[in-house]
Order: sequence, then C-alpha cells, then structure tokens
Amino acid sequence: MLAIIKMKHPLKQHIEEIIKLTDEEFDFVLSHFEKTNKRKHQYVLQEGEIADKEYWIVKGCLKSYFFDENGKEHILQFGMENWWITDYESFVKQSKSKISIDCIEDCELLYITFENREKLTAEMHKMERFWAKKSKFGRIALQNRILSLLKNSSKERYELLLEQYPKLFKRVPKKLIASYLGVSRETLSRLNS
Repeated sequence: MLAIIKMKHPLKQHIEEIIKLTDEEFDFVLSHFEKTNKRKHQYVLQEGEIADKEYWIVKGCLKSYFFDENGKEHILQFGMENWWITDYESFVKQSKSKISIDCIEDCELLYITFENREKLTAEMHKMERFWAKKSKFGRIALQNRILSLLKNSSKERYELLLEQYPKLFKRVPKKLIASYLGVSRETLSRLNS
C-alpha cells in the first residue's frame, strides 16, 4: 500500500524558515491571502498607483523598475519563486507608487492586501515577527546592493549576481540584467565573454 504524503503548502514552508506554525495557524494566515495569475508583460503595479498589495511569488519572475527623465529604465529588483515584491514605501505609507512592477514570465502569485496584513499582524504576533525578520533581511540585501553599486566594478557586480542567482540569467533577457547592473547591453556582452 502506498503511503500518502501530505505536502506542505509552499507558503507554509517559506514562513516556517523563520517561525513555526500549526496547520490551524497556517490556515488562518492563508485565509488573509488571495491567489492571482498574471501573464508575461502584465503589470501588478504601475507608477502612480497606491500599492495596496504585497505579492509572494509562487511561480514566475517579475521586475520592479522606474524610468528616468531621459526614458532610461532602471531595474531595482527582480523577484522569483519564494520572494516578496511590492513598492514598500507606497505599501507602508499608502501613498502613490514611484515604481512599476510587471511580469517577465507568466506568474502565479499570492497577495495580501495592506488591510489584511495589518489585521493579521494585530491578531497573530508570530506573523508580525515573521514580517519584521523579512524586513530586516530586505534591508541587508538593499544595503549590500548599494555597497556593490558604489564599490564594485561592473565586472565584479556581474560576477556577484551570477554567483548569487545563476537561474536569473536563464530567465531574464540580457538587456534587463544590464539595466539592473547599471551597464549598457554592450558592456554586459563584454562582461559575459
């Protein structure tokens, strides 16, 4: 007789990297989320909108970015499976977004609204601790990205990104990688050779 193995929900696995949840607690957490599917090139947030949702990526790849006054795209973040993405300033302050977020691939996402996140953290302090730790990890990643931009050569930034996220290079067009690294497409080609 085959043993039936109950698979953990991927979001529960993700949360349990930081805090432990009973099945009942996770069901309560999950009740605050909604599922959505987005197509490649579809926006989840456009500049000027209020970011009222924070997305957890089940499947797919997204980018957050803005265009400068010359029309040049600047990518702030990529997001892949098990990553969170939104415009955090807009989400926390409930103000107009300064960035856009769209799908590089077809995406399956879970999202929590600002209102539901506030309600969940008030009712369940474990989740407040979870998001506090995720926020700390996010600040560390942001600090490391800024340090890399300020002190590393374009070649070093390229090698570091390749080392940290090799799958990204298979999923994201080179022009987007170049934008993220702050180099031209031609420079990226030279770095890649």
